[in-house]
Amino acid sequence: MTTAPERTADLYPTRGTAEVLTARQDPVVWSAPGTEGPFAAAELSAFDRDGFFQVDELVSGDEVGVYQAELNRLTQDPAMRADERSIVEKSSGEIRSIFEVHKISEVFAKLAADPRVVGRARQILGSDVYIHQSRINVKPGFGASGFYWHSDFETWHAEDGLANMRTVSVSIALTENYAYNGSLLLMPGSHRTFLGCAGATPKDNYKRSLQMQDAGIPSDEALTKLSDEFGIAQWVGSAGSAVLFDCNTMHGSGDNITPFPRSNVFFVFNSVENTAQEPFAAPIRRPEYIGARDFTPVR
Repeated sequence: MTTAPERTADLYPTRGTAEVLTARQDPVVWSAPGTEGPFAAAELSAFDRDGFFQVDELVSGDEVGVYQAELNRLTQDPAMRADERSIVEKSSGEIRSIFEVHKISEVFAKLAADPRVVGRARQILGSDVYIHQSRINVKPGFGASGFYWHSDFETWHAEDGLANMRTVSVSIALTENYAYNGSLLLMPGSHRTFLGCAGATPKDNYKRSLQMQDAGIPSDEALTKLSDEFGIAQWVGSAGSAVLFDCNTMHGSGDNITPFPRSNVFFVFNSVENTAQEPFAAPIRRPEYIGARDFTPVR
């Protein structure tokens, strides 16, 4: 465990009286050209351009079976359902998310440390990395609610104290991600524009936002402008595929009203050179199981 650094200048103002657009001040790919890693140069270039990149078979079918079994074990465990790290779907009472899953499960901890996973994060961020957040997201069939449009960095900056855009998410499909069962939507190129949202952050905002986001939500006008400029792409893929996306890529997902569940495991890797400070636009930090204060590099 290391201590948080002193507060630095706020490059990305948000949660003020009005929305503010700020050009990105940070690189997207931080490693030097030619740095070795799982990504080919052309793949890194595509990530730099779009703010995300899909890997069609990050893990094998046999491995997926192991992760699916672990997912089922966790979501069916009554003790896990009562744990504060579990978010329960209001309509059905089923588990929607389990946070800090790399600390709860040895199976998912090993996956996070797999070179196929963390190696890509290191290659993008140009340094050792630690896990800022991990979770499994579960969208059971017949009514699981979606996640509205947002930039993760807006929240992680405002409420967790990440100063710079040096964070990447890896979402690995544990079930088929169809176009119609609440799959991920992304705006390619939106990662180069930071949208500072309007409105102050309520105290303990995280308690509500994990089920229904209020603070940090872009206006309809801003989303229309961004979608007109960047368009909208969709991540679909079989179990074992993955998408890596930059922390500032605008994204969201719809409800799942189909019979087909959609479940992913999600690791957020942050550079050890970008460790969390005090929140930039919130009265208190979020709990450590949501925004880590343990900056130990993944090995």
